[in-house]
Amino acid sequence: MQKTLLQCDFDGTLTEEDVSFLILDRYAEGDWRAILKEYQSGTISVGAFNNRAFSMVKQEKKTLETLVCNEAKLRPGLIELVEYCRLNQIEMVIVSNGLDFYIRALLEKSRLNHIRVIAATTAFTPSGLDSHYIGSDGGELMVAFKEHYTEKFIERGFRVFYAGNGPSDIPASKLAVHTFATDSLLDYYIQHGARHTPFKDLRDIVEGLKSF
Repeated sequence: MQKTLLQCDFDGTLTEEDVSFLILDRYAEGDWRAILKEYQSGTISVGAFNNRAFSMVKQEKKTLETLVCNEAKLRPGLIELVEYCRLNQIEMVIVSNGLDFYIRALLEKSRLNHIRVIAATTAFTPSGLDSHYIGSDGGELMVAFKEHYTEKFIERGFRVFYAGNGPSDIPASKLAVHTFATDSLLDYYIQHGARHTPFKDLRDIVEGLKSF
């Protein structure tokens, strides 16, 4: 029997809002949204965006974790989704363009820190946060982070389902056997007439997985 894996984005998918934007809005010492516009226009990679934007954040890890745990909200239904995957032997993996420390802080708050997280590694330095995307071979990736891991999961024999919310999820989601989509990723799938399942609550993904 083929192994099954659910690859999930984090910000805006498993959370209600983008947690990285919460941090940058609160603590970035500079115009990080100007850098965001460069990324959104395709001028720079997501790796370059993170490196430049988060270098403007100089707070301690504990300060940022407190902000995230107090103000960021997980999308309803996450506990049920995790439990469904556990009971049905579906490996659930978070692959995110976000930063590892805040993802783990939010998961730990909800006692979900057993979930595997693949995200930007973060070092806290006097000159700001230093983040890097590391591929499965240990080398740094500046682009195609999510799809890199989707490809690796498929190579390992997994039947991959995908859950995401934004443009950066499009390439990886196209590699999956089925996509659960919300927000602008949902708009993309509707516009292109591609097969998908929409979701607002993560319990919608549970119901969708049952049909497979």
